[in-house]
Order: sequence, then structure tokens, then C-alpha cells
Amino acid sequence: MSNLTRPNRRRFLGTASAALGAAATGSLWQPGAARAATPLTVGFIYVGPKDDFGYNQSHAEGAAAVKSMEGVTVLEEENVPESQDVQNTMLSMINFDGASLLFPTSFGYFNPHILELAPKNPEVRFEHCGGLWSEGNPTNAGSYFGYIGMGQYLNGIAAGHATKSKKIGFVAAKPIPQVLNNINSFLLGARAVDPGITCQVIFTGEWSLAVKEAEATNALADQGCDVITCHVDGPKVVCETAVSRGAFVCGYHADQSPLAGDKYLTGAEWNWAAVYTDMVRKTIAGEAIPNFVRGGLADGFIKMSPLGPANSDAARKQFEAVKAEIMAGGFAAIKGPLKDNKGNVIAADGQAFVETDVALESMGYLVEGVLGSTS
Repeated sequence: MSNLTRPNRRRFLGTASAALGAAATGSLWQPGAARAATPLTVGFIYVGPKDDFGYNQSHAEGAAAVKSMEGVTVLEEENVPESQDVQNTMLSMINFDGASLLFPTSFGYFNPHILELAPKNPEVRFEHCGGLWSEGNPTNAGSYFGYIGMGQYLNGIAAGHATKSKKIGFVAAKPIPQVLNNINSFLLGARAVDPGITCQVIFTGEWSLAVKEAEATNALADQGCDVITCHVDGPKVVCETAVSRGAFVCGYHADQSPLAGDKYLTGAEWNWAAVYTDMVRKTIAGEAIPNFVRGGLADGFIKMSPLGPANSDAARKQFEAVKAEIMAGGFAAIKGPLKDNKGNVIAADGQAFVETDVALESMGYLVEGVLGSTS
């Protein structure tokens, strides 16, 4: 079963003070009664459109897998800002539809919105993508994410073999740790091919802003970057603009090969279908979901797009060899001796931060060889 929630109910909750007042205490939520029709109602909330060829589409593909599960009702709402609007949407799903498992997927939904609502709705499970759940946060909330930096490292290997200018480019939304880790991993993967490669990064300041994404991509091409990737919600504009300028593309979030054609080298993709169906099965079975969930290539949290025709034999060989290392576990992209692009030591000689190291989720630097600034 499936149901697409409508924005009018979000607006209703935003303006009906009586409904909000009751919802704030959880008094409208009655366990069991609201869920009488099916064993479980699950809500997915997206900050952008579900067909963005990127972040939101990857989550919607995961939701589609949940829809096929017997006895599960799936609610979805797209284009929900990281504001009071997401609280209204969550309350709508809980109080009007009886949702008891929510996946609010955008980074800015966690603090303060989930952290505010979770204690007031103790019988609802709030699972957030990318947040850094820690002790002291509500126990009915949790965070999940994948080690997709390893995917960007593999993107970097393909880029390192493809670039002629030794200049690769990255269009980034915001300088949060997950984005910085992807930028750094992309450059370090390329430098595993050629230590002389540099990566120019341009931050747009928004998760989705087509005009700025096009301007940034054109600026990278103007500076000689001949391989470009990104970390924005919808990579469509970046891909199509890069191809129009003759640059190769490494994808992100979902498969953008239909947009880039022969210019598509490979891409780091999410595999949320496996993650979501597992969490829903656990919920139905009454099993606990850990508050902090992470996984990588070997765990099926991420996957790589097939290598495109432009990859050389040498690129394919190194790509597959490093992929096998990552699959085996314990791989470290951040390893010494390594400095940031301001000259500060990040990792001393012999020091390494493996992909599972939680310290990487507090990353606040760009590595040496990345041209750009976090401020």
C-alpha cells in the first residue's frame, strides 16, 4: 500500500494552533488505534523532489522497495524545507496517518526538529540520515549513514586516469563534514594515480540551486578542470553542464549515466533499499534498531555505478583492485603524512583514519591539493 501525503495538511498543522498544541504533548497519538489497518505505517520525508537524479531520488528508490513489503503503508512528502515545515510534516504523518516509523532524510532535519519532536512522541521511531546521534539524544531517535567517501575515493581513481590537465573539480553545497570528506576522498583517490593532481572546489551554499550549480560547473571548466563531480542534492545540472563543456563526470547519490553518456566514468551511489527494508523488517519483528548505524560497500549501504567506456584498462585495473581492498575492510583514505590545505598536520607518518572512524564525521578541513576554502 502507498499514500502520498499532501502539502495542504502540512499547512493545516502550521496554522491550526489547537492541533499543534495537542500534538506537542503527543495526546493525538494513540498506539495501536491509529495503526489498526496495517501492521506498520512508515513515513519518508525529502527536502527536494523525488526525481532529482540525486539524493532525494536515492531515498525514494529505497522507499519504493519498502512499498513492496507486505502489510506496510508508505507515506511520502517531498520538497519539505529544513524548518518548522518538517515538524509539521512529521506531526501530520504521526497524528493523521498513524506513522510509527519515520525517515526524515535531510541533514538539517535532525537538529533541532527531530530532537524536539522525539521526546514528545516516545512511541514513534525517528530514523535520520546523516545525523550524528550521540548519548543524551532521545533513545527513540537514531542516525544512519554510509561510508560513501570510499565511493568518492574510487571516483577519484577514475578521475585521476581520465584527466589530462591534472585539474579536477568539485561542486559542493555546504562545508559540513560529510561533504568535506567526499571532497577530500575524491582528491586523494586521484592522487593515488598522480600526486600532482589538484581539485578545485566551489561551494554554492545551498543543497539545491540550479543557477549556482551551473555557474560553479562552468567556472570549474573555465579553470581547466576536465573531470567534475559534486555533492549537491540533484546532480543533474552539474552533469549536463559538465558534459556540455567537454568534461568527464563522476556521479554521486544515484546513477547519472543517462545524463552524461560516454562522458560518465563511474559514480558513488546509495543503496537505501537494503537499509530501509532491513529496518522495517526489524521494526515489524519487534527487534531493536541501533541508534547509530553505518555501513559501506561490503555492507550494501553504497554501490558504484558501472565503469563507463571512457575508462582505460589501467583505470579499470586500479579501480577494481582498490575496490577489493575497500570491500575487505579497514581501508583508510586519510593517512599520514598528510596536511590540510592550510599547512596543518592532519595525520602524522604512520597514522591512519579508517573509513569507520567516527572522527571523520567531525571533519572540518580540506586536504592539501584541494583548492578552496570552507569559509
